[in-house]
Amino acid sequence: MASISIVIPAYNEEARLPSTLSAILSHLAARGWADYEVLVVNDGSTDSTAAVTEQIRAAHPGIRLLENPGNRGKGYSVRHGMLETRGEWVLFTDADLSAPIEELDKLLDAARDEQAAVAIGSRALDRSLIALHQSWFRETAGRIFNLLMRLVTGLPFADTQCGFKLFEGGAAREVFRRQRIERWGFDAEVLFIARKLGYKMVEVPVRWSHSAGTKVSMLGDSVNMFLDLLRIRWNQIRGLYR
Repeated sequence: MASISIVIPAYNEEARLPSTLSAILSHLAARGWADYEVLVVNDGSTDSTAAVTEQIRAAHPGIRLLENPGNRGKGYSVRHGMLETRGEWVLFTDADLSAPIEELDKLLDAARDEQAAVAIGSRALDRSLIALHQSWFRETAGRIFNLLMRLVTGLPFADTQCGFKLFEGGAAREVFRRQRIERWGFDAEVLFIARKLGYKMVEVPVRWSHSAGTKVSMLGDSVNMFLDLLRIRWNQIRGLYR
């Protein structure tokens, strides 16, 4: 069986990491993934995120802890983890497992069936799979962002922001070494880069449930995410994605 790497960006996740890592390890064992690594990227947490990860790692050497130089953002954390991976397949997922780890199987099957290098989880393709919705305001803001994203980047996807994306290992490392955006707008950027590099991508409906404690600010982060779309185009003009 192929090898897999799973990257988890983590900022103040001491409460959620034990159950998240337990669920991931149980699923990998159940599916026969003997060759795996789980990389927890600590983004300058002020709680015991690092200590909790190290405690679990003592019993499970397949877990690795990476430390950012302070709090740099989700995009920086995911890039840091992705560039350290060794797996033939690489998944990044949120620490709250809003998309259950079992949905990995769905992404992997879709990537293999479609001979795609990238499979992205989507909340928008089948909203009946959403067990617990975000607020009306957040969902509406998400739809507006997706429209702007399509207009600015030309990407065809219904949902670029779901934190559950699978890459073929070589493609992951080629894409993420070109990534420039370090905070929330990075999802659209890496998909833009993947398309520019000619990688085939498939969007896959996944089960998803809103988790309390989101760290996205609807005001400041929404503005910055829109500006990030413009930065993607500017980076392309400057030739940074070659």
